[in-house]
Amino acid sequence: MQDQALKIGTHEFTSRLIVGTGKYPNLDIMREAHRASGAQLVTVAIRRIHLDDPTGKTLIDYIDRSVYQILPNTAGCYNAKEAIVTARLAREALGTDLIKLEVIGDNETLYPDTRETLIAAEALVKDGFTVLPYIVDDPVACQRLEALGCAAVMPLAAPIGSGLGVCNPYSIRIIKERAKVPVIVDAGVGTASDATLAMELGIDALLMNTGIAAAKDPVLMAHAMKLAVEAGRAAYLAGRMQKRLYANASSPMADLIAVEARGS
Repeated sequence: MQDQALKIGTHEFTSRLIVGTGKYPNLDIMREAHRASGAQLVTVAIRRIHLDDPTGKTLIDYIDRSVYQILPNTAGCYNAKEAIVTARLAREALGTDLIKLEVIGDNETLYPDTRETLIAAEALVKDGFTVLPYIVDDPVACQRLEALGCAAVMPLAAPIGSGLGVCNPYSIRIIKERAKVPVIVDAGVGTASDATLAMELGIDALLMNTGIAAAKDPVLMAHAMKLAVEAGRAAYLAGRMQKRLYANASSPMADLIAVEARGS
């Protein structure tokens, strides 16, 4: 079965893996990991771009914009007003309508503030942004964001940077069944098996950063994540076999008995 492109608003991608830019040992390793991941969309925290590099370069200079589209995000914002201002600055600086909306409500878990996220999403959609909101794995919240005009919804798999994998696959499945926009699982994926299991739920894409950047070999892990996302997507499209309580022989005994009976 031939897969279709991932469509987010007016943007199209063949890769279903979105990668980040934080926590890498250095920017050269980050660049190599991006290449190994096969990603076409790279998220950047606008409020965390450092301007004090002695070479005069910023993080953006290490992202080849002929290969990757930049998905600026509002990480570090704690209310709708901050997020809206940050998104508008990103659009002016980077010339893109894409924005990953993050409004954090809790410092320890980094869980999003649903109320402030809804307020910011409504304003940014009206302002012409293609909004991808980071949100809890709540089907109701995701439906409300979609109703506001968000181009995708991004429920978390687990707390940011935890590496716990998909903690509540049932909620993710419900979100995907009801959504008419892409569902992109964001945060919590720690290794390749997590990525495959997430994709097998039928989601449209995965965004990950720490799972790659904090690996002992980020470049090799980026390659592993690429393969894992592709495998999980292919398995979902193929349709898994039905689970059974009892064994079901690959070579059924009934067929053997029939053959023996004809021979006698």
